[in-house]
Amino acid sequence: MAPVTEVSEEMYTLVERMYPLCRSITGDGVRATLDIVGEYIPLQVHEVPTGTQVLDWTVPQEWNIRDAYIADAAGHRVVDFAASSLHVLGYSVPVSKTMPLAELRAHLHTLPDHPTWVPYRTSYYQPEWGFCLAQETLDALPDGEYEVRIDSTLEDGHLTYAEHVVPGQVSDEVIVSCHVCHPSLANDNLAGIAVATFLARALAQETPYYTYRFIYAPGTIGAITWLARNAERINGVSPARAEPRAGGSVKHGLVLACAGDPGRLTYKRSRRGDAEIDRVLRHVLTASERPHRVIEFTPYGYDERQYCSPGFNLGVGSLTRTPYAGYPEYHTSADNLDFVSPEAMADTLAVCREAFAVLDRNRRYLNLSPYGEPQLGRRGLYDALGGRSDTKQAQMAMLWVLNLSDGEHSLLDVAERSGLPFDTVADAAGALHGAGLIKA
Repeated sequence: MAPVTEVSEEMYTLVERMYPLCRSITGDGVRATLDIVGEYIPLQVHEVPTGTQVLDWTVPQEWNIRDAYIADAAGHRVVDFAASSLHVLGYSVPVSKTMPLAELRAHLHTLPDHPTWVPYRTSYYQPEWGFCLAQETLDALPDGEYEVRIDSTLEDGHLTYAEHVVPGQVSDEVIVSCHVCHPSLANDNLAGIAVATFLARALAQETPYYTYRFIYAPGTIGAITWLARNAERINGVSPARAEPRAGGSVKHGLVLACAGDPGRLTYKRSRRGDAEIDRVLRHVLTASERPHRVIEFTPYGYDERQYCSPGFNLGVGSLTRTPYAGYPEYHTSADNLDFVSPEAMADTLAVCREAFAVLDRNRRYLNLSPYGEPQLGRRGLYDALGGRSDTKQAQMAMLWVLNLSDGEHSLLDVAERSGLPFDTVADAAGALHGAGLIKA
């Protein structure tokens, strides 16, 4: 795992700052979160009105909450939203009444198998109210009357999402997407937001080949809204016509989530299964010798399932550490600041940077001297390798690049077939290109 650095500590600090906020699929918690992210990178924030049709969905009413509690007969708050945003069922309608515990129980959510943890529950699309609490708290409540109050509003407003673009040498895009809709859950989703933000900052210090578009959107409805508003641009698809057009701009993509837990890295392939991003992540993870898994696409999980829906079928995979629902702390109060670490986030960030470095340099070349092996010595190519610790490897890389530069094989193909490091292969291609022996 990557060591603690100034950047990894900054990522952890960002998670700490976002953690107390109550986020949902709409509302001021999302805006406050984007305000914080906006201190690190410039964001273009979009507000989409309630009732807007987005593909097969409709933007819902906006939900905001100010206070919520359950108080006993003495006025003591036995469950208090101020202590944790997880204590209220997400999207709870307002309520203010007194009722016996027997009636209240129907609106209480616990985790009997983990009696000290508070679950995360929502009711986005049907009017409901409720509280989430630890089982041990519920067990300690005596029978009697309880005051129940949820000071919330559910009314016409907006869905909020944001974008950040790192310009590249070409307009073809790589999208990086993370969800901003969960309340106080450090790994899912705040670690992913932090890694995405510092990845954007790192790319801005370079001159990437591709243009990188970072999308901060609520899960499911946010990604669907972004797709609806960008359908004809991203891959030439018109949902109204359900047919492709030429000239789409999104070439690759990655969904980031669960980026800070202690588990091994997991890459979930795109729906295509053999998209370039799939091959790049597999290569980078294998070459790095990090503990990892590569799993097949399923239409369940995070927003990769929206980007990979059959009408779009984008080459978008998902990078996590332990995947969704794969750890006991998932969607509970145990997914807290102690569950994530600067080292784990730094490791996830490092893999993203390594993968995008490969993606940016992966080209197909054409050998301009394909009849027999060109003489490398008289072009000074062997001399240029003098003093390298991997001189023999670099020479082999040149021969492999020359042999496979037929316009059909990419540098990643060369690296995989030869067993040589991608960077060595890319460096060899650069030298051969400079000598006029190959062209992109």
